Amino acid sequence: MDAGAKVVDFAGWDMPINYGSQIEEHNQVRTAAGVFDVSHMTVVDVAGNDACDYLRHLLANDVAKLDEAGRALYSAMLNPNGGVIDDLIVYRRDGCWRLVVNSATREKDLAWMRGRLQGDVALKERADLSMLAVQGPEALKRSASWLGASLDAVTALAAFTFLEAGERMIARTGYTGEDGFEVVLPHAEAQKAWDALLEAGVRPAGLGARDTLRLEAGMNLYGQDMDASVTPLESNMGWVLALDPADRAFAGRASIESRKAAGVHQRLCGVVLEAKGVLRSGQALRAEGREIGTLTSGAFSPTLGCGIGLARIDAVWIPGKAGHDGVTVEIRGKELPVRLVRPPFVRNGKAQV
Repeated sequence: MDAGAKVVDFAGWDMPINYGSQIEEHNQVRTAAGVFDVSHMTVVDVAGNDACDYLRHLLANDVAKLDEAGRALYSAMLNPNGGVIDDLIVYRRDGCWRLVVNSATREKDLAWMRGRLQGDVALKERADLSMLAVQGPEALKRSASWLGASLDAVTALAAFTFLEAGERMIARTGYTGEDGFEVVLPHAEAQKAWDALLEAGVRPAGLGARDTLRLEAGMNLYGQDMDASVTPLESNMGWVLALDPADRAFAGRASIESRKAAGVHQRLCGVVLEAKGVLRSGQALRAEGREIGTLTSGAFSPTLGCGIGLARIDAVWIPGKAGHDGVTVEIRGKELPVRLVRPPFVRNGKAQV
């Protein structure tokens, strides 16, 4: 509030949509550094002798890939039909595991996780922790004074690795397509960290910029681009399905393998609007006189200066290098031309389409 936030309700949380100008916040992250308060995310620690086996059954990606503490991976929890219950990041810590899942799905996620407990496994929701995401090409430079002695070690981290410094967990992860880090820390430290980052020239950024940044980066939003009604195969997330070894019986595996064998009829792709207008979720895409898909996400791209979106379309229309001609989107009764592309739209501040 003190930073001038315009606050809205988000899954029961009072969240900043912006701090004055969403476009300026977006551009700040693309060119310098911004900080997001993402303390609404649900943090769950998983411990016990059987925790690894439990997570190998719970998650579509295989935590056995994380062969040492300090590594993380992106994954999803699937229902028996292969639908996406939620997407998440899992971190292998020294002696336990940590999951960060979405706030809007908190109750169903926790119920699903608890309902599949077997053996020596304990779940602990960490409601005592906050989370900040510092993103942008100057994120580390501008955070140097706050990171202090951890700066060099954090700088040396590869993507999807992390370190723990005292009660801070600092990970090289993010939701913007830019360099930066995310830090999980005690509530008591969060305000001081926020103030120190702003004092160092990191600009506050809200939910609005976070959405346009993640869309430019081609990253899915749960509840729009994927949900329990679609599998990762239809959501540009097939890479999270670790099907080797063949005997790992993760939840939803049988349905995923059956779907793959039968052929996937719809997939997610990128859409670029080639006329003035705004792409929005729910708008229909047409070609050859029929509907071929529907926008799942859409927004104006500040970096590209045009409308972009993600759409679930008939698989035969998924673009190759040349793309397809003659595809349109219906906006307010008008058919406007679009170009189908492979995400991301922007990576590290540069156009990819």
